[in-house]
Amino acid sequence: MYPEYLVAPMRQELVDAGFQELKTVEEVDAAIPSEGTVFVVVNSVCGCAAANARPAAKAAVKNAKHPTKLVTVFAGMEKEAVDKARDYMLPFPPSSPAMALFKDGKLVHMIERHMIEGRPAQMIADNLVAAFDEYC
Repeated sequence: MYPEYLVAPMRQELVDAGFQELKTVEEVDAAIPSEGTVFVVVNSVCGCAAANARPAAKAAVKNAKHPTKLVTVFAGMEKEAVDKARDYMLPFPPSSPAMALFKDGKLVHMIERHMIEGRPAQMIADNLVAAFDEYC
């Protein structure tokens, strides 16, 4: 677990962009398998989250077609909620940061950490926008 003061600005960055934080298993279970499209960001203190993942997520959700719900869990913080979100992302292994798009409860698009590292935020955002255009 990280100190809350360390992650607070990282949490707030996504909240300010319209993401709802999911901090309990119940919140995850209420959000992800719901009707419509749900975009989940597994937030992280990792440098690639700050440099690439969060900026990409924020840029992508400005697309004309975007998910119905924007939610986030924070790796290294609310362990049970993160584990539950990752259960929905199976068969992909745990990864942070990571991004997943669900449609009517079914995983339809996944971006793992190895697809984020070393790639510019705009490239990741373009990948997300393509998925949003297809599924939202």
